[in-house]
Amino acid sequence: MQDLTRGSISGHIGRLAAPIAAGMIFQTLYYLVDLFFVARLGDVAIAGVSAAGNVQFIVLALTQILGVGTMVLVSHAAGRRDQADANLVFNQSLLIAALFAGITLVAGFFLARGYLSTISADAATVEAGMTYLRWFTPGMALQFALVALGSALRGTGIAKPTMVVQVLTVILNVALAPILIGGVGTGRPMGVAGAGLASSIAITAGVVMLFVYFERLEKFVGFDARLFRPRFDQWARVFRIGLPAGGEFALMFAYMAVIYWTIRGFGPEAQAGFGMGGRIMQAVFLPAMAIAFAAAPIAGQNFGAGHHDRTRRTFTTAALLGTAVMLVLTILCQFEAERLVRVFTKEAAVIAVAAGFLHVISWNFVASGVIFTCSSMFQALGNTMPSVISSATRLLTFAIPAMWLSTRPGFQIRQVWILSVVTVAGQLCVSLLLLRREFRRRLVQPSAELATTPAGA
Repeated sequence: MQDLTRGSISGHIGRLAAPIAAGMIFQTLYYLVDLFFVARLGDVAIAGVSAAGNVQFIVLALTQILGVGTMVLVSHAAGRRDQADANLVFNQSLLIAALFAGITLVAGFFLARGYLSTISADAATVEAGMTYLRWFTPGMALQFALVALGSALRGTGIAKPTMVVQVLTVILNVALAPILIGGVGTGRPMGVAGAGLASSIAITAGVVMLFVYFERLEKFVGFDARLFRPRFDQWARVFRIGLPAGGEFALMFAYMAVIYWTIRGFGPEAQAGFGMGGRIMQAVFLPAMAIAFAAAPIAGQNFGAGHHDRTRRTFTTAALLGTAVMLVLTILCQFEAERLVRVFTKEAAVIAVAAGFLHVISWNFVASGVIFTCSSMFQALGNTMPSVISSATRLLTFAIPAMWLSTRPGFQIRQVWILSVVTVAGQLCVSLLLLRREFRRRLVQPSAELATTPAGA
């Protein structure tokens, strides 16, 4: 375990954020590598994989329930030096991971077609998306094991092993993608099916590697057969914190679905452009998200230890660092959006939509970075409901006007992007107000840190 209740807060953020960012970058490369090779198959393939990839937000919602609940409870236990409770939470999280994996397999194979039929531009796009999902669903199911293991480590202040595993799995995915998608060396191209299979194989390898790490090297939390019996009181603890965080990602799924629905009349080229622009945006967000994710275990351990002043300063430090990063990324997307898109496709119509999306949407990057940090602080304080309220506010203010605009004469895609920027600004205000209220309610005791920690630490 790494003690995050002492020492420089900015130093802790930097030490944790670097491997978290690297891991997230390589995790995102799963999709970017798939997109790079799938783009060679045409607009329909891009649109199908992009629409199917939106299903990942539902899986992310479930992984958030598991991951946030596990990380917060383990970080609080670590702050209290309560190893027994941390170990109980960890082992119960593995049982929850198995349950969610089963749900994902059932939903992926039996419910996905109805969703894709609703948002896709044509039948060919639906079929491309379904082909991809058939082969990627096993990988999505296995992600729950990765999340349970990685979240427990993050709660103890350790991020490097998870990052190393993610790097190795992406290298494997990159090696498999041209073989399975394009048939390089085999002469048997699988197309979009190969994209899904390559990712599933890589994720399987990652799960095996992390299990080996826990079995041989991890000391603070570990596998205990005596704790592999469902303890629903412990599940309730995880769900109490994790469910609102999962709801936040479910709302993101709904937000993306609304966009796909409103622009479906512009054809698969428009949906492909939005899908590609969205994936690039997610990759661009990663440094700020890593800073925010690093803040959560730091604030969580300090909150568990009763160091409330350090908990507050964790938010301030992370918000300032995230803002600086997002300003740089905003400038990048303002001037280099087309070049970023051209890495993946040469289709003029797709480039125009994706670059136009990035030009407009980048104006909300700074606000999004602060929102990420607010969400991490809600996690650290053990109350993730404010994040859901904030996201729901954005969805309501975006979805109704967007659907109305799509029915008006002269409707243009750019109007959807502008509306998104405006509603993110509103979400930022809601998040900051809710965080201020949580600080007043939960950080009420003076911190023992004030007498022992040098100023600026």
